[in-house]
Amino acid sequence: MALRFLALIALILGLAVTAQAQQPDVSAADQAEIRQIIQSQVDAFRRDDGAAAFGYASPAIQGMFGEANSFMEMVRQGYRPVYRPQTFDFREIVTLHGEIAQKVHVVGPDGRPVTALYPMTQLPDGSWRINGCYLQAPDEHQA
Repeated sequence: MALRFLALIALILGLAVTAQAQQPDVSAADQAEIRQIIQSQVDAFRRDDGAAAFGYASPAIQGMFGEANSFMEMVRQGYRPVYRPQTFDFREIVTLHGEIAQKVHVVGPDGRPVTALYPMTQLPDGSWRINGCYLQAPDEHQA
């Protein structure tokens, strides 16, 4: 499990996360569902409900971790801002590495702001699941 966690963190840290400025063509209904899925997972994190949080992850993420406890341990250790956010504000939906991704402005438990990018995957039944989470410094431009 520790090896899987370290490999995932190395992969995430090795990626240069840049969202394309182009707005993808996503219906209002899909945008609402994407936001609801992400919000529901964050709510599950706040309750420490690993089974519910794991249920919002894509089949690929579920396959990577195998079960909810491993998934929750990875989130607790590597994703504190989304595990225990002070604020969680949805922004635009963008394209990230060819995937639909939801941008979220998050202030973590330490008071530091980050931008969370949630790549999403649409299942054959049309429902959406979270296919990862990338944390980066916020998109603020200073003069």
